Amino acid sequence: MSQSIVEAPINIDTSRKIVHVDMDAFYASIEERENPAYKTQPLVIAHDPRQTGGRGVVTTANYVARQFGVHSAMPAAKALELCPKAVFKTPNFPLYRQVSDQIHEIFHEYTDKIEPIAFDEAYLDVTENKPKIYSAVALAHRLQREIWEKTHLTCSTGISYNKFIAKLASDYRKPAGVTIVLPQDAEAFLLREPIEKFRGVGKKTVPKMHDLGIETGADLYAQTEMDLIQHFGKLGYILYRRVRGSDNRPVEYLRERKSIGKERTFGPFLQSHGEVSAHLKQLAQLVSETMQSHQRHGKTLVLKLRYGDFVTITKRRTFAEFLPNEPDTYYQYAEEIFDDVVDSHFESGIRLLGITLTGLAPLTFENISLPLYPNERD
Repeated sequence: MSQSIVEAPINIDTSRKIVHVDMDAFYASIEERENPAYKTQPLVIAHDPRQTGGRGVVTTANYVARQFGVHSAMPAAKALELCPKAVFKTPNFPLYRQVSDQIHEIFHEYTDKIEPIAFDEAYLDVTENKPKIYSAVALAHRLQREIWEKTHLTCSTGISYNKFIAKLASDYRKPAGVTIVLPQDAEAFLLREPIEKFRGVGKKTVPKMHDLGIETGADLYAQTEMDLIQHFGKLGYILYRRVRGSDNRPVEYLRERKSIGKERTFGPFLQSHGEVSAHLKQLAQLVSETMQSHQRHGKTLVLKLRYGDFVTITKRRTFAEFLPNEPDTYYQYAEEIFDDVVDSHFESGIRLLGITLTGLAPLTFENISLPLYPNERD
C-alpha cells in the first residue's frame, strides 16, 4: 500500500497593498547630484584599488559604469579591470544617511507602516494611507514625484499584495519604473522570473538549483514540496510557497525612529541672512509639526547647510534635557548654530538648509528635575 504525502495548505492573503521602494543606484545618484560631472563618467562607489593595494569592494556604481559590467559586491580591482577609466569615489555614509532620513520623512506622509531594509529601500503598507488614495499605482507615482522634487533622486517601485512579489516587481523596470502585479497576474509573473531573482537563492544555492534543472520560476513550480525540502531544507519550504504567490509576512513597522527633520533645496540660492532666517523659521515650524504628530521630543538639534559651491556643513548641539516642541525654540537654536558656522563660502549663496532633531523619545518620557537638597524650592 503506497503512502500519500499530505502537503500543508497554502494560505494566500490578497487583501493588502504593499509598495516596495528601491532607490535607483542610490549612493552613486547622490554623488551625481552633488557633482553633476559624474553623470557622464563611469562612477564607482568604492575605495580606489590603486590606493589600497587592490583591496576593497564596490558598494554600487552608476548606470554608465554598469554598462561595463561593474556591479555592487564586486572586488574594486575587478571593477578597475573592467573599466580602467572609472572614477572611484570613497563612500560618504553620513551624507547617504541624511538623504535616507529625508526620504523616510516623505514615506511618513503616506503611511507609518514602513519597514526599512537599507538606506535605499523599504516596504510600505498602503492598504490604508494618510492621503486616502485608493489606487496604489497612483500613490506610487505621487511618491516618486515627491521624492524627485525634494531630493532630485529617482526610485523604482513594485506594487503587489505581498512583500516578496513587491520586491521582485520593483526591480522589473529600473530606473524610475512602476510595476504592479495583481493577484490574478502573480503566477504568470513568478513563473517567468529567473531563479536568481528569488530572494534567498544566493550564490551557493544557484549552482545546486541548476544541477536540478531549476532555471526559472516555472521549473521551481514543477518541484514537489518534499523534494524542495529534501534539497534545500527550510528554504525549500519557503520557496514552494513563494512561487505560488504566498507570503503573508507583515510589514514590520513598529520600530523607533532615530531622527525627525526637514530640509529644503533652493534655486536661486539664498544670498542674505534675512532669507536664511525666514526659511529657518519655516523649517522649524515643519519640524515642530512633525514631532508633534509623531509624539516625540529630542535632545539634539542638527543644522545642515550646503553652499552654492557644494561645501556642506552639518553641526549639532546636544542639550541636557529634551527640547520643547516649539517652533521658536528650534528656530532660535538653529539661528545660533548658523551664526557660529557661517563662513566665507556664504558668498556663493546657500543651496540647502535643514533642521533635524535626534535623540528622540516618546513625549510620555518627560524631563524630571530633582532638587539637590530636601528643602530646595522653585
